[in-house]
Amino acid sequence: MFDDDKLNEVKENFNSWNKNKVEKAISRFPERKEEFTTGSGDEIKRLYTPLDTADMDYNEELGFPGQYPYTRGVQPTMYRGRLWTMRQYAGFGNAEESNARYKYLLEQGQTGLSIAFDLPTQIGYDSDDSIAEGEVGKVGVAIDSLKDMEVLFDGIPLDKVSTSMTINAPASILLAMYIAVAEKQGITPDKLNGTIQNDILKEYIARGTYIFPPEPSMRLITNIFEYCSKEVPKWNTISISGYHIREAGSTAVQEVAFTLADGIAYVEAAIDAGLDVDDFAPRLSFFFNSHNDLLEEVAKFRAARRLWAKIMKDRFKATNPKSMSLKFHTQTAGSTLTAQQPDNNVVRVAIQTLAAVLGGTQSLHTNSRDEALALPTEDSVRIALRTQQIVAHESGVADTIDPLAGSYYIESLTDRIEEEASKYIDVIDNLGGAPKAIANGYIQKEIQNAAYKHQMAVENNETVVVGVNKFVVEEEGKKDLLKVDPAVEASQREKLSKLRGERDNEQVNNTLNTLKAKAATDENLMPYIIDAVKTYATLGEICNVLREVFGEYEQSVIL
Repeated sequence: MFDDDKLNEVKENFNSWNKNKVEKAISRFPERKEEFTTGSGDEIKRLYTPLDTADMDYNEELGFPGQYPYTRGVQPTMYRGRLWTMRQYAGFGNAEESNARYKYLLEQGQTGLSIAFDLPTQIGYDSDDSIAEGEVGKVGVAIDSLKDMEVLFDGIPLDKVSTSMTINAPASILLAMYIAVAEKQGITPDKLNGTIQNDILKEYIARGTYIFPPEPSMRLITNIFEYCSKEVPKWNTISISGYHIREAGSTAVQEVAFTLADGIAYVEAAIDAGLDVDDFAPRLSFFFNSHNDLLEEVAKFRAARRLWAKIMKDRFKATNPKSMSLKFHTQTAGSTLTAQQPDNNVVRVAIQTLAAVLGGTQSLHTNSRDEALALPTEDSVRIALRTQQIVAHESGVADTIDPLAGSYYIESLTDRIEEEASKYIDVIDNLGGAPKAIANGYIQKEIQNAAYKHQMAVENNETVVVGVNKFVVEEEGKKDLLKVDPAVEASQREKLSKLRGERDNEQVNNTLNTLKAKAATDENLMPYIIDAVKTYATLGEICNVLREVFGEYEQSVIL
């Protein structure tokens, strides 16, 4: 990139500046800290120059947007052609309440839906199961059957919106319900556009909403890959998630490494199941966190794109350019929100929004200021959405592609994150891949160690969290928080009782028995799950049938 003589001149001038200017300045005004580091703990040098990017090969390492290695973005014109999808994550109480929130968000300019499900739904239990008591509708919407799904999307044409569903262990069942609702609206599956998270490996690592052991769970995932490649071709069949890995305390480098290691495991599982890489890989998508260290986050997104492109091309011999392009959704960091001085969270979210956009995200959810305390109110969620809209239409950062490219610091940091993430992936490969690295606790331990280190830095005041360990004020408790009515649980139980009395239970039993029999074979289960859903078999009933065949996963304690 640079002429050797010019580099030598820069080096001489840098040394002169350091000796004649910097040393004198420091003697009068010492720097704030002895060492400056990124959130991943890597040293940040005082100044970056062409010396830090001297070995960069522009064509090989950066290239152009929309082509390999995708460092500068996955679309040739990025946001000049179309802005990212503004997809606010929402869901609470029952289907009626969530439907009203979705319509409100669409009226306010949201361009895609993102569905949050309650905890019983996420782990495959109906609202009237004893294990669901006290949790119905609390952290998302309760969906027990196709009847609830019909209400959830009432008045929302599914061929006109893109829908993301944050669901993992029972992802096949919720996708089946979505397909069935679309058919009732007269919409064929090939017209549907959206994403299911469907990432079970990160549940074992960091989140915990698993149901079945790894092997049958991976089978369900590859069944979805195969079915959608033929029947729902516009659907993103998995959102390989680093978000929850980061929420559990990982560094930015670990987030990239462990997420892509999981992605490698899914690709290997699909190939082992007989699928061609270029048949399913174009519909893989990713989900990343956006934290406060703005420049590290931008570099993280760029490094992840480049590293995945290399993995798909070199390791898996993909030939379709879309198989090599890492498309990702971003959510701002819930773990950075503070219950103290919650209005400060608006600023944090704005910084994180900028990082996601400067890093080239395809869709974005911005957290609301009160989410450290409760589900967001309408006022709070509107401010969160307006944050995206202001960045999109007023900041100017969406008007040119990859505007921070060429920054000596950004390019150096992008290289460093790629290099360090690659080292982690090499370790995981040597352990036998992500599933084995999860089983022996390696990934969990690395995250735990990073989380502990960060927490100690906060408690020792080495890392400042405004309003928590510095600039603290006395404040009253926050008022006007959103609370889910406890009556939602009773209502859901009544609905289930009514449903079971009105449906054709013989037909339900027939489809469940067929599903159970097929689960004991190697057949793709998606058609049979769709059949069961259409008879109004409940989520819990379908999961219980699969539990009988697959068993349940019990996590080992990792110390």
